[in-house]
Amino acid sequence: MPAARDSESIDALMEQASQALVQTAYFQAERQAREALTMARDDDDFGRMARIIMPLWEARRQRLQQALDVEDVTVVETPIEEDMTIEPGCYLVRPPQVGADARRLRLMALEREIPAAVLCREPKTSLGLCPIVAIAPGVTIRTKVDEPPDPDHPDMAWFIGAMEALGEFAIISLDPALPTLKRLDALLNRLETIPDHEGLHHALEEVCKQAQQEEAGGETNRGGKRRAGSKSKS
Repeated sequence: MPAARDSESIDALMEQASQALVQTAYFQAERQAREALTMARDDDDFGRMARIIMPLWEARRQRLQQALDVEDVTVVETPIEEDMTIEPGCYLVRPPQVGADARRLRLMALEREIPAAVLCREPKTSLGLCPIVAIAPGVTIRTKVDEPPDPDHPDMAWFIGAMEALGEFAIISLDPALPTLKRLDALLNRLETIPDHEGLHHALEEVCKQAQQEEAGGETNRGGKRRAGSKSKS
């Protein structure tokens, strides 16, 4: 009975998220879909997780597009204060500010329902490359890209390319030999760290489908043993 109630709650949330998407309430849709995804993971409902991911991405895609449509990159090198003004658009956080500051800025924009794309760069390497980093609790994703032609005024092409490179690295740097559920949870954590990358959503969707198939077939998944009493879910 509790599992049935959980499923009904997840489905109700996704119905609300779908309605919010139709009404172009993208921030609301994102919150509801993200909550539904968390509930489905807590319930080991991999099939529902797979079905939730694309509506979640659609809400995020719309929000991201609103930020990119501004077609301007704001460089941030001052402390991120709670009362700072955030306008729609793209933000590049750079030293002396760090990845934690970029995360704080991104979360503040989300809370205020302001469409903002946020990247963080670190100091140029000895080889002349530009490290790009994103962090979340327990997760750090870092890769290197070419320096922007004008480091003080990065253009949109560079910004979008750096966003894509960071998300792609988050996918390819994950050990493919990990057990299915360890890969699933690692991708969930990386998606929390880099929520604006389409490929990460597709990668998570695929591993959710794989987990559902393995559970239906009674295969091992939690790093070696299936939980006692676990049931396959549609």
